[in-house]
Amino acid sequence: MLSETRSRLPATRKFGKYYTFAIPSNSRYHTPTLQPSREPMPTESVDPDHKAFLVDYMGRLHRATAVDDAVFAQISATRAAWLRAREQGGRVIFIGNGGSAGIASHLAIDLAKNASVPALCFSDASMMSCLANDYGFEDWIAHAVRLSARAGDCLVAISSSGRSKNIINAVAQARTMKLGVITLSGMNAENPLRNLGDVNFWVDSRSYNIVETTHQFWMMAAIDLVIGRAEYPAS
Repeated sequence: MLSETRSRLPATRKFGKYYTFAIPSNSRYHTPTLQPSREPMPTESVDPDHKAFLVDYMGRLHRATAVDDAVFAQISATRAAWLRAREQGGRVIFIGNGGSAGIASHLAIDLAKNASVPALCFSDASMMSCLANDYGFEDWIAHAVRLSARAGDCLVAISSSGRSKNIINAVAQARTMKLGVITLSGMNAENPLRNLGDVNFWVDSRSYNIVETTHQFWMMAAIDLVIGRAEYPAS
């Protein structure tokens, strides 16, 4: 059965006329009427245990992202390294595993699109499986750097624990190619990655999510420092 309402669709214009279509009421294109919820979610009632957990959790994040002049200097030095790479005809290469790989991809896109600094990350599944199959997982990123990096590039190595062997080996490869290196790590203050870069960020937390959130926040701050603004259109 056809609904009584008929739609005029400009996309169907032909020879100066518009065609009108009747949409069946049982069609998958039929827009259902939305009913407001009769039981809105509570806005003030919070389980005491949940609140205690979240207060502690937000406190951890606040402490992790608290900055001093040393962190400001590192963010400023990161900006300088990225601009130097661009001036030398190089790119910024972001690497990471798991959640850090997702952050690497996000940062590469934003740095290239919003800050006009050429950037990339090794996220192609075929490349990963090929190099891991041929050289082993601990060395696949090092070989990706060997194959793809060039003079003037800057490597940003992200590892929450600072102990990921494929990240450490990639940094070693970057060093043999005389690339600039920036590291981001957390957890143990004595992790091996922390001392391998020209600029070394370290998050004083043992929570993976807080370390990763802080890494992304600091790098986004560096991107916006390149742009010179905190607010700008998406395109």
